[in-house]
Amino acid sequence: MLSKHVSFKKAVPCWAEGFVHEMNVSLELKAKTKPDALLRIAASSCYQIFCDGELFEMGPARCGHGYFRVDELPLPGNCEEVRIIVAGYNNNGFEYCDQPPFICCELEENGEVAVATSADSFGFETRLCTERVRKCQRYSFQRNFAEVYDFTAPEGAPRALKPVPAVNEKIVFIERGVPVYEHPAEYAEKIIDEGSLGCDGVSNFRDRAIFAVSPILKGFKVDELECCSAFEAEKLTYLSSGCAERPVARNEKLVFAGDTYKTFEMEKNFCGVIALEVENDVPCCIYAMFDEILGPGKSVDFLRLYASSVVKWKLAPGKRNLVTFEPYVFKYLRIAVTEGSAVLSNVHIKRVGFGKPRVTANTDDPRVAAVTDAAVETFRQNTLDVFMDCASRERAGWLGDSYFTSQVEYLLTGRSQVERNFLENFLLPDKFDFIPDGMLPMCYPADHNDGVFIPNWAMWFVIELEQYFERSGDRELVDKAKGRVYGLLDYFRAFENGDGLLQDLKSWIFVEWSRSNDLVRNVSFPTNMLYGRMLRSVAALYGDDGLSGKADKLFDVIREKSFNGTFFCDNLVHENGDPNAVLVPSGECTESCQYYAFHTGVATPETYPELWNILLTDFGPRRKQVDPYPLVSFSNSFIGNYLRLDVLSRYDRKEEIKDNIEGYFYYMAEKTGTLWENDTDTASCSHGFASYVLCWLNKLGMLRIEIE
Repeated sequence: MLSKHVSFKKAVPCWAEGFVHEMNVSLELKAKTKPDALLRIAASSCYQIFCDGELFEMGPARCGHGYFRVDELPLPGNCEEVRIIVAGYNNNGFEYCDQPPFICCELEENGEVAVATSADSFGFETRLCTERVRKCQRYSFQRNFAEVYDFTAPEGAPRALKPVPAVNEKIVFIERGVPVYEHPAEYAEKIIDEGSLGCDGVSNFRDRAIFAVSPILKGFKVDELECCSAFEAEKLTYLSSGCAERPVARNEKLVFAGDTYKTFEMEKNFCGVIALEVENDVPCCIYAMFDEILGPGKSVDFLRLYASSVVKWKLAPGKRNLVTFEPYVFKYLRIAVTEGSAVLSNVHIKRVGFGKPRVTANTDDPRVAAVTDAAVETFRQNTLDVFMDCASRERAGWLGDSYFTSQVEYLLTGRSQVERNFLENFLLPDKFDFIPDGMLPMCYPADHNDGVFIPNWAMWFVIELEQYFERSGDRELVDKAKGRVYGLLDYFRAFENGDGLLQDLKSWIFVEWSRSNDLVRNVSFPTNMLYGRMLRSVAALYGDDGLSGKADKLFDVIREKSFNGTFFCDNLVHENGDPNAVLVPSGECTESCQYYAFHTGVATPETYPELWNILLTDFGPRRKQVDPYPLVSFSNSFIGNYLRLDVLSRYDRKEEIKDNIEGYFYYMAEKTGTLWENDTDTASCSHGFASYVLCWLNKLGMLRIEIE
């Protein structure tokens, strides 16, 4: 273990009796505080901390199975009451490990523990958050439950909650390891549409997150749901009043008569928890639906990402500050009020993500400045306790993506704090359930009950590890990783054919989001190129010269069998589809395969000058307008276009880099203020790897960076 142990003075981990094995249970813990108090807290699954009603922190920093990072938080000096909401999901996904819930928390005042959780008493004033509806649908395949709240039910007599000790097989407390971030507010800028509601629509949403619930994908089955907010919201219909867009002032009272809606626009895509103030004299129901882009007729397609991007509140008369528990990403927020009326004000988002780095564009070019700002925003949203692919539908710590985002962290901060946590998480567990021995999860901390993994992403782990060592000099972590790295080598060795090429790899062989990924069986050349690059990384990390020679031989085989005289072919397949027949080139060549060749070192401008010239002059962001090679399938943003720009940067092609950056990314920055997963807005519009644009801009001398 690399991170330091953390000990609680008195607190022990516990949960509410009767709910240890229940899904989607939330508890609230409250206590009065004195000046200069310190809160020490860890939990499974996650929590929010409020000081005098204001969101103070969210946590924990995620960690590998059996290990839990501890927050030690000095509370604001004027804080009089601390309130903690902790959720125990008991559910598998990509965002958190599926482990039994617990809360371990103590409040320290003047060096003495004033309140602490124990096996006999919660210590804090504790209640079950009955207002959060438990039996609702998953938010997405990758994340836990959607948020549905009912504040109309009579509270009745308070239920006495008895704590029981945590039942986790292993609990090791370690330091947080990453910074604590503030949560500044970003307010809605304007109302772009409003009108009346109907409810004569239909629900066609048949997402696997709702209909494929099983022991493999845990959750509540459709016939168990108390509420499916996605179905309800999908049935709403909208009749616009045709009003002109108008700005929204802070503290402006926005009247929602019964069955009306308003659509709000933020300055740009933001990530955080949704917050708003509500006053209602009669019972009402509020739906908050959100997305990163605006659809036809100013519609908000809250199901676009195959996620239930809707929060529902049923409210009794009163005045409340509503805050979501989980973070979301959006630029557009449609709020609909049904079953009554309400007055809303201060519609905003409290940021969840990395602090604001001191970086600006060092150029008068407004396009470069816009891309710079979008890349910084994208980095902030997807860098927290780990590097995430997207802060919206998944919030998962993906390998592959992290190779790029980690370099941005070092560029902007001069440190690799988040990366150290991220890599360490993969080293902590004794083993990973559900996937083969030797393999690494494709994203982590997570549980992959369906057994899916990406062998290519395990290769990126090793390549990133080599770069991490070059950045940090952290020999301790590299040595700790040696067992994992050589376990991967053992795993892959079983798939090497007589030529040394990996053949018929299992599970999800991922090259990129394009035609390239249809060409990965039986022998994928981009995968083998990456494998050779991985072997060279292992050789460099551990002084294993034999692996360097093995990589050289593998690259020679790839050059011989893949290059057709003009392009590198993507794969070898069995002739006529007969598994007993010889392997022959498929004849298909993709743009991304060429970039893999140059990125991994299979090809260089000196060894393949004609191909290099084609890449420079005929490929790139304008290729879809003028394409002299229609049989070579296009690259996509992830990962081909990034490999292309990385290769251009390696060979110092400054003019092409600037031109490509503007061609690939300016339209994204202009539309959402963030950078996207794909080259279209059909998927996530804020994807962590995309912030890597900053590294190219920095090499061009187009950034001003102040490192604290």
